[in-house]
Amino acid sequence: MHSLPRAPTVGIIGGGQLARMLALAGTAMGLRFRVLDPALDACAATLAEPIVAAYDDLAELHRFAGTCDVISFDFENVSAAALAALAEERPVRPNPESLRTSQDRALEKALFQRLSIPVGDYAVIDTLADLQVAMASMDAPAVLKTRRLGYDGKGQCRIKPGDDLAAAFDALGGVPCVLERLLAFERELSIVAVRGLDGAMAFYPLTENIHAHGILAVSIAPAEVEGTLTSQAQQYARRLAESLDYVGCFAIEFFVVDGRLLANEMAPRVHNSGHWTMDGATTSQFENHLRAILGWPLGSTSARGISVMLNWVGALPPVAPALAIPGLHWHDYGKAPRAGRKLGHANIVAERRADLIERLRLAEQYLGCAAQVQAALARLG
Repeated sequence: MHSLPRAPTVGIIGGGQLARMLALAGTAMGLRFRVLDPALDACAATLAEPIVAAYDDLAELHRFAGTCDVISFDFENVSAAALAALAEERPVRPNPESLRTSQDRALEKALFQRLSIPVGDYAVIDTLADLQVAMASMDAPAVLKTRRLGYDGKGQCRIKPGDDLAAAFDALGGVPCVLERLLAFERELSIVAVRGLDGAMAFYPLTENIHAHGILAVSIAPAEVEGTLTSQAQQYARRLAESLDYVGCFAIEFFVVDGRLLANEMAPRVHNSGHWTMDGATTSQFENHLRAILGWPLGSTSARGISVMLNWVGALPPVAPALAIPGLHWHDYGKAPRAGRKLGHANIVAERRADLIERLRLAEQYLGCAAQVQAALARLG
C-alpha cells in the first residue's frame, strides 16, 4: 500500500498576526506550520506548532529548522545573522540579505537610490554634530528616525529649525538615525508585489493608505490613480525584487508628491496594507507568499470589486453588529487588548462604489468607527 506524500512544513520566525494569517491561508492548501516566537501567547500558536525561543537562540533555531522544509518570517526585527546561519541548512525565503537591508533605513534608502527609485531628501545621522549640520542644511521641518527597530510610528520624532536637537537625539537613545525632510505629500500609496522562485512577478493594485498616530487605520483598494503611477510602482518593485533576488510577498510604501512617487520604505513580508486581499482579491497576499516560497505557481492578483480595510487598534468593536453589514469580513487576531496594538481588521468589499459607501455608513453607525469611515469616504467621494 502506497503512503500519501507528506505535506510540506513551513516554518515562520515570528508568531504574530501575519504568521497566523499565513497559517490560515496555507492550511487550506494542506500545508503544516511551525512558528518560533519568544512570547508564550503568540497569536499564531493556536494554528501552528509553537516553539518558544529568542530570535537569536541559534541552538533552538537550528532545531526548529530541522523540522521545516522552508523558512520565512513575519517580522522585520528578527535576527538577519541567525537567518543567514539557517539558510545554510534550509531554504530561507525571502533571503536574509533582503531582511538585513530593510532593517536599516540608511541601507534601504541607499539601495533605492542605486536602483533609481526616487526618495525624499534625507541625511544619515551618527552623532549629534551630524544632526546639527543636517538640520542647518535642510532648514525645514523634518523627521528623525532610528536606523533600526522602528515601525508603526515608533523610534521617530518630528523636529523643526530652532528645536532642541540634543533633546531629540537623546530621546531616540542617541543611536544612529536618518533625518528625513517632512514632505507635504498628497496621499500615501503602497504596492504589494510577489516574486516566485522562478523569477515570475505579480502585482496587486495600488492601495491608498490613511494613518492615525503612525499606525495604519484605513486602506482603500484599488486606489484611484493615474495609470502612470501604477506602472512606475510596478517598475520600482520589479527593480527592487530582482536586485535582492527576492522570493515572496513584499510591500513598498510611497508618498505622492507633486504627482510623482517617492519611496518611503519597504517591508520584506506580507503587509498590513495588503490585508484587503484576503477578501477583495482572487488570491490573497498570504496564499501568494506561500506559493512563492514553495516554488509553486503564483495566483491571480486581480481585485474583486472595491475594498476598504478598517484596522482595529487597541480595542475590537463588537463582532455581532459588524456581521449584519453586507460585504463585511471580520478578522480577529486573538490578541489581548492593549493601547496601540493591532487586534484585528474588517474588510468591506463591494462591486460598486455606491454600495461600498452605503456599507461604510453602516459600519460607522454599528461599530462607532466614525474617524476611519469619514477618512475613507473623503477619498471615495
